[in-house]
Amino acid sequence: MLTKVWSAANYGLEAVQIETEVNVAEKGFPGFTVVGLASKAIEESRERVKTAILNSDLEFPMAKITVNLAPADLPKEGACYDLPIALGILSSSHQIILPQEKAYFFGELSLDGSLRHSRGVFLLAILAKEKGVKKIYVPRLCANEAVVVEGIEVYPVDSLKGLIKHLNGEKLIEALKFIESDSLLDENIVQFDFSEILGQESAKRALEIAAAGGHNIFLMGPPGSGKTMLSRALPGILPPLSEEESLEVTKIYSIIGNIPPGGSLIRNRPFRSPHHTTSQVGLIGGGSNPRPGEISLAHRGVLFLDEFPEVSRMSLEALRQPLEDGNVTISRASGSVNFPCQFMLVAAANPCPCG
Repeated sequence: MLTKVWSAANYGLEAVQIETEVNVAEKGFPGFTVVGLASKAIEESRERVKTAILNSDLEFPMAKITVNLAPADLPKEGACYDLPIALGILSSSHQIILPQEKAYFFGELSLDGSLRHSRGVFLLAILAKEKGVKKIYVPRLCANEAVVVEGIEVYPVDSLKGLIKHLNGEKLIEALKFIESDSLLDENIVQFDFSEILGQESAKRALEIAAAGGHNIFLMGPPGSGKTMLSRALPGILPPLSEEESLEVTKIYSIIGNIPPGGSLIRNRPFRSPHHTTSQVGLIGGGSNPRPGEISLAHRGVLFLDEFPEVSRMSLEALRQPLEDGNVTISRASGSVNFPCQFMLVAAANPCPCG
């Protein structure tokens, strides 16, 4: 029997609708095959799904199972397809009945059947709103990312067994309530405050002027003079993030899984301080499946480069175009992705190599 379960793939800063087709055939030798340009993590989902189903007191069919992730020409990575694959197998083997209304299922399974924190839930919620999908089922640990998107019902799922009981009508999961983004942005917490820094009046004055005009700044001084402390306090005197800016930053942090469990919108302006040995790809972004680098993680915030003379020349030259344009385009054989990177650059150095 063939079953189709809807999910999503993250590519760049966008989510793409994925149709998970699961066919359980009684004829043929028992086996479990996943096709559709899947990564190593998805191929390993065969063992995770099988063990999670068995540990959830459900029956795993001894049949020829074929899973297709369509569209097949789009690269897919991550373990977020565990849940839709498991539901497709259970539906094809007549153990559950999936709802007729279109819904998205998303999440990584543990061996005991519980759902782990998965990256990209915020992008999934935006995709659901665009496609008119009313319900999404995601791990409870990252469900709060989606509650700020209006017009969809977010169901926080603890385990595969709990979701099966919900779908069968035995024990319903209560959908999370929509939260206005403005109410979250009002809770702005500053980690470092300028009022806590004594002295360095000229340096603080220079940082205030840079913050007012959105200028980049270079700090030079001996070790221990307060360059790092002043730089860390800089986001605290920048204007609070607007709703649009917060959504932009949350997209970036959701795609790389940097939103902590239970977290929602990013409320504070980012502060990124990569080590001076960071590679060009780590700083600018890239990879076979392009991911944002440090300059994109500092979007709408501050990028602090300590030991500035020690940063490689290639990395510094690569910063020119992003600083001018406010975005960076990364092109690979699989396609090109555009990441925003509007940030304030703060560079720091000692007067000489000896300090």
